[in-house]
Amino acid sequence: MKRLLFAVLLSMMLSGVVSAEWVRGSYKDTDGDGIKDTYVNGYNRTKADNNPYNNYSTRGNVNPYTGQSGTVNPYKQNSNTRYNNTYQNPYSNYYGR
Repeated sequence: MKRLLFAVLLSMMLSGVVSAEWVRGSYKDTDGDGIKDTYVNGYNRTKADNNPYNNYSTRGNVNPYTGQSGTVNPYKQNSNTRYNNTYQNPYSNYYGR
């Protein structure tokens, strides 16, 4: 099973489906005293494409690095969502409608 999962992930990465970048670990100040005293581990992050439907956190998707299932509803409309369900006639500007 592990070999199959590894083969699938490897083929996805080679085909460009999973485009991730490594974020290095760093120290940060957690208590506000100006001293960076807490280490945050490095992690893989997908490159932004502004598509809410293909994120690992979206319901129906699984993060291949952690195995966690997504929980975010991609159809929920909020102020941060770029996509909406309104239709705009592409010819309205050309014909004065």
